[in-house]
Amino acid sequence: MKDNKKRVIVDFKKLTPEILALLVEKYPDGYDDQNIITFRNANNEIVEAVEVSTDDTKYLVKVSTKLQVTMENYDEDDYEDFDPDDPDAVQEPEIGEDDPEMDDDMDDDMNMDMDMGDAE
Repeated sequence: MKDNKKRVIVDFKKLTPEILALLVEKYPDGYDDQNIITFRNANNEIVEAVEVSTDDTKYLVKVSTKLQVTMENYDEDDYEDFDPDDPDAVQEPEIGEDDPEMDDDMDDDMNMDMDMGDAE
């Protein structure tokens, strides 16, 4: 049976306090590979997302390190001064050096610097 819910893909930049609260409620210990849905978007790019729903809308929220950190540090009091649908309320987290994605980028930059030094 097909539901008639509106389907919305949500990037971290468009994440609202309401959707974040739904995510934390559905995945209180965070999401893992079993929760991730993989699909191709209109540009035929592979997208990985986790799903949450309201009565009338199914949200597919793109997974990212920012999303994971924000969910881990969620405190509903942080959003009490904002409208539930305000995408500016959810701020990007500061991601430290212990983030593996950051380490990979730093290693690439360092290798690039070394390669540049060898070229001279």
